[in-house]
Amino acid sequence: MIKRYPWDNFPPIWIHANESSVKQHPAYRAAKSGDPDAAYQLVNAQLNSTTIGQLATRFATHKPVLVSAHAVEGSGVNAIPEALADMLAQQLDWMADTAIIQTNIVGHTGADGFSRLARQATFDGDIINGCSYLLVDDFIGQGGTLANLRAHIIQGGGTVLGATVLTGKPHSANITLTLSTLEQLRQKHGNILEHWWQQRFGFGLDCLTESEARYLLNTPNVDRIRNQIIAASQARDCPADQ
Repeated sequence: MIKRYPWDNFPPIWIHANESSVKQHPAYRAAKSGDPDAAYQLVNAQLNSTTIGQLATRFATHKPVLVSAHAVEGSGVNAIPEALADMLAQQLDWMADTAIIQTNIVGHTGADGFSRLARQATFDGDIINGCSYLLVDDFIGQGGTLANLRAHIIQGGGTVLGATVLTGKPHSANITLTLSTLEQLRQKHGNILEHWWQQRFGFGLDCLTESEARYLLNTPNVDRIRNQIIAASQARDCPADQ
């Protein structure tokens, strides 16, 4: 079971580049498939100096450890998050973590919303008690991977100050679940969804990201949510995820 935590005052995600610029870069496909040289070439081309300056100013007194989501994709080990963390560490003079790793294959690249919800990323690795961390990933979609990485760090006694990604949907940058969205979700789907979600995933609706909650809010009923998530879980071993 996965334990998550409510978002409190978690800041919006810092995004470096627009999605089309990243995905159209000639090094993108190789980087996503695990080529470290291609990943560094891609990140070097897409890093935003203004965003780096914002991170430096916001966290000047903390110097958080940069921890990347080492995601395993269907085509290989995604090299982009680690390259982004390493290059930010060099430019900001911060440390980059090497101990925390993702322990399962989720196949989120190109997946629909229900597949992303069904296939929750899990993490392992030692956390420095009392240490401050900044999460790093290549893409922000629904935000579930970052939510679970944050939970792993909090469980280990660390503090997560924020997150930065190479690219993603601008609206997904606001990862913190709003009270209004949570209330709408509970009103529409009631206690039935909350109880089932807690049993299946180990955390309540209040720990969802804003994008996850809105995806569920846009689904007609609880039966469809349950059926789609179960189907996505059962399809985990289909050829598309290999």
